[in-house]
Amino acid sequence: MADQRAKLTWTDDHIPVSDRFDDPYYSLQNGLDETRHVFLEGNDLPDRFAPGFCIAELGFGTGLNLLTVWSEWETSGQATPLHFTSFEAYPMASDDMARALAAFPELSPWADRFLSVWAGQKCLLDTLHLEVITGDARQTLPTWDGAADAWFLDGFSPAKNPELWGSDLMQHVADHTVKGGTAATYTAAGFVRRGLSDAGFNVTRSPGFGRKRHMTRAVKP
Repeated sequence: MADQRAKLTWTDDHIPVSDRFDDPYYSLQNGLDETRHVFLEGNDLPDRFAPGFCIAELGFGTGLNLLTVWSEWETSGQATPLHFTSFEAYPMASDDMARALAAFPELSPWADRFLSVWAGQKCLLDTLHLEVITGDARQTLPTWDGAADAWFLDGFSPAKNPELWGSDLMQHVADHTVKGGTAATYTAAGFVRRGLSDAGFNVTRSPGFGRKRHMTRAVKP
């Protein structure tokens, strides 16, 4: 398993960059604001929160998306568990996660609670049921028995990590989405939008975060 761990380089601003994909784990401008804009607003959250809500994600990374949405879940008054499943090929070591998440002190109450119990696969807390499924999502997602209300599609750049954006995988995303469910991603790459559309989503392009002109939102009719 050691060779499957994330291999990192840290920028001068203490942002982790994947050595495998030569891509930062979150926006160089403001990773927290990007997560809120792309994955929360892109999936109409927290307005859609309800007991039993299930989020699935491609690319767990630092856990920033999880902690952002979990904090919103609790802040909105939800008292039952948020169900969150993430598919990650190269999990990050806990120490590296802690170092990356230290850049977002407003999330520290949730980061501290999470990291204190995180052992690399499951996390069961009163308001959070998390499972990170390790391995190639092209193999692991088709056998998942869940269905998400919302998807966070957060793999590395499609230009550098095209395997996580292929049409077959987008079809598996659609197959594991409830009717009326949504998906959002920071990329507006044409082949990603076409893959989601061909999989049965209604796809729209909307304003992106920071220097990205556009992002993608999708709804399963």
